[in-house]
Amino acid sequence: MATAQATPARPVATGARRGPLAALRDRPAAAKLLLLALVAAVVVPLVHGRWGGGIWPEALTADFSAPLGDVTDWIVSNRDSHPLFLYFFGHISNAVVLSVRGVYLVLLALGWAGVSVFAAAVAWRVAGVRLALTAGVSFLLCGLLGMWVPTMQTLALMVVAVLASVVLGLLLGLAAGLSDRVFRILRPVLDTMQVLPAFAYLLPVVLVFGIGVPGAVLATVVYAAPPMARLTALGLRGADSGVMEAVTSLGATGRQRLLSARLPLARKELLLGLNQTIMMALSMAVIASVIGAGGLGDRVYQALSSVDVGAALAAGIPIVLLAVVLDRTTEAAGRRIGAEPTGPALLRGPRGWSLAAVVTAAVAVAGRAADGQVWPDGLTVAIAGPVNTAKDWMVDHLYTGVPVVGGTADLASHFTSGVLNPLRSGLTGLPWWSVLLIVAALAWTIGTWRTAATAVLAMAAIGVLGVWEPSMDTLSQVLAAVAVTLVIGFGVAVGAARSERLERLLRPVLDVFQTMPQFVYLIPVVALFGVGRAPAAAAAVVYALPAVIRITTQGLRGVDPAAMECARSLGATPGQQLRQVQIPLARPSLLLAVNQAVVLVLAVVIIGGLVGSGALGYDVVLGLAQGDLATGLVAGAAIVCLGLMLDRVTQPTTRRQRQES
Repeated sequence: MATAQATPARPVATGARRGPLAALRDRPAAAKLLLLALVAAVVVPLVHGRWGGGIWPEALTADFSAPLGDVTDWIVSNRDSHPLFLYFFGHISNAVVLSVRGVYLVLLALGWAGVSVFAAAVAWRVAGVRLALTAGVSFLLCGLLGMWVPTMQTLALMVVAVLASVVLGLLLGLAAGLSDRVFRILRPVLDTMQVLPAFAYLLPVVLVFGIGVPGAVLATVVYAAPPMARLTALGLRGADSGVMEAVTSLGATGRQRLLSARLPLARKELLLGLNQTIMMALSMAVIASVIGAGGLGDRVYQALSSVDVGAALAAGIPIVLLAVVLDRTTEAAGRRIGAEPTGPALLRGPRGWSLAAVVTAAVAVAGRAADGQVWPDGLTVAIAGPVNTAKDWMVDHLYTGVPVVGGTADLASHFTSGVLNPLRSGLTGLPWWSVLLIVAALAWTIGTWRTAATAVLAMAAIGVLGVWEPSMDTLSQVLAAVAVTLVIGFGVAVGAARSERLERLLRPVLDVFQTMPQFVYLIPVVALFGVGRAPAAAAAVVYALPAVIRITTQGLRGVDPAAMECARSLGATPGQQLRQVQIPLARPSLLLAVNQAVVLVLAVVIIGGLVGSGALGYDVVLGLAQGDLATGLVAGAAIVCLGLMLDRVTQPTTRRQRQES
């Protein structure tokens, strides 16, 4: 019996000897970090001995100012004489000007009554009476605020830019959806187009097309086309394989399969792409005001220059109203695809559109007869004065002298000295190779070696571009703003996920915050916080919060009810349910919220260069102001690399997610 009892002890001893290897196999992240540490132990001494520590070594940088300066000089010298500009870019510019002017004249011909009725009729035809009232009242409010003509200018530019973006996006999406090779080629191009800051688009466009509407429209097209291309490719590539096999078995040609099966099956994705394109085009149309786009964006930009909160809000509200109407209309159209037609028979099918056209024409004719082409000046409400009075009161009572807190100026000072400055000093003080190691560790831990290599190469490219220090400064601002955004956003989202009443109360607030132009956020934060990095971070937090709250709330609410009921039946408290059930099951949504926080914060921190955030944002703005292609594009490329790196270190790869699940 003693021998029999002693026999099982030997496998235990063998297992104990193999314990570390088995533990590493069970913990792939630890194994990756150990391997990275071994590689670093060999490579770092060699690298440090050759190039030293501290900031990125000068020997590993490349000077792009000379070639880009030569390109700038060539464009400026040949813009009025070279055939490329006269017979290609010149024709494009003329076509854009004529298209925008034609749409604007049509809107003026319809008059304020015709445009309002047409918007209400389309919304009624697509989504019903409630949205029709919303659309009609929204356009009337634009006139009531005294912004009818700027609204029509922005709408005309939007119509042309969205049509061009949709056509370009459809062509690219068709190519990527039907060809794996094209999809692989286009994917990094679309990534770059979406991450590159809007200001970086404006500089080369201004050099080629000059100041005015053509440059604004084309910059908007480049910025807004990628969502249409992505979602078109997604819809075509995700077509039901059974349907496609059935169509193929019937002898359909490739063109017939595309027109009769792939495109109809991808209608929802196409409409979602249209929705996203409209939203991004509207956002870019406002930013393009700095190069003479006119319209509402120009009013907002002028208000920013004079720190006039009232004027900015008067121009910002119509932008929000346009965004809400367009968003709700396209969203309703997407929901109705495949559903049974509802409403009166008179409004169904082509007869409904014919009736809408007849009513619009009748109202437009009646309006012109009553001299109602432009909104009457006597029916406007000036809100700039009361808003500025309220702003002045807030500045007088909140800027300084608040008990305990001290005021917004003190908060900005403490945030700068206590968070932003230490972060910047820490990042710039780290040896450049240690930053690469940290990025590699973070990216490889949650992804694959390809993920880590991409992130490291992105950071190395920043050093090669010669903008290591300003990039670390920008990174410190992004990290601080993202941290604040996630803390506030997750806290609010948890409350909204538990309370439907709170969610309903938050929805209109989030709608306004999410559709308000980025410029508008800068004005009140500058008034309350002064000029510097803190107001740029505050504007970024406000801009990114709605997306984080929405995505997190949806993810927490979407947790399997059976899992929640099981947790409650076991006596779990609400806190335990959140930590042990909801957060683990909603992990993909939470990671998406983090990703969106990074992207949105990065966008506004760059625009914060207008209000003294410095770093890469200042370089982009300076390059645009001085026509310096080298400064602007190098800073823009560094921002793309930062965005790519942050994306890779915050988003696990599909393979990694499958392993964890």
